[in-house]
Amino acid sequence: MIKINLLPYREKEKKENIARQISILAGSFIVFLLLLVFVQFNLSSSISRMEGQLKEAEAKLVVLNKKIGDLDKFKKDKNELEQKLGVIKTLEENRLAPVKTLDYLAGLVPPQNIWLVKITQRNDQLTIEGVGRNNIIVADFMKTIEKFEPIKSVDLVSSKKTEISGITLQQFSFSCVMKKGF
Repeated sequence: MIKINLLPYREKEKKENIARQISILAGSFIVFLLLLVFVQFNLSSSISRMEGQLKEAEAKLVVLNKKIGDLDKFKKDKNELEQKLGVIKTLEENRLAPVKTLDYLAGLVPPQNIWLVKITQRNDQLTIEGVGRNNIIVADFMKTIEKFEPIKSVDLVSSKKTEISGITLQQFSFSCVMKKGF
């Protein structure tokens, strides 16, 4: 004889299977929600931390910008001082140049034949005025001045006879161009 079980065992399995699936789905949903909350909390704390770091960096930037401003001012002051020192150095190097030039020029003047009356210098132009015994002595003095190292060229501006204390002398004026750096 054949036995037929009329009890609904498959329905019970189906109900258990559906209950198991619902509990798995509900558990997964709860885990998913917990995971979302954790990620949100983690992102919020990360954002807060980064905002704090940003505020610190901005404060540091303000301090560094102030230091850079001070550094720029220091560089500007340093450049100004270097320029001033350069001018002082140039003046110090050149302060004795006119004295040496005049001393050497005085040594070139033949005694008892040439008398210098006036020497003027404007930039690189030197004007020498004086009196000599005659034209030959004045011409020799002009050649001597041309050989003088600081002088680039000598031009005769004027030469005329003049009488001083009853003696006829030759009055002259030279225009000299000086070399750069003297």
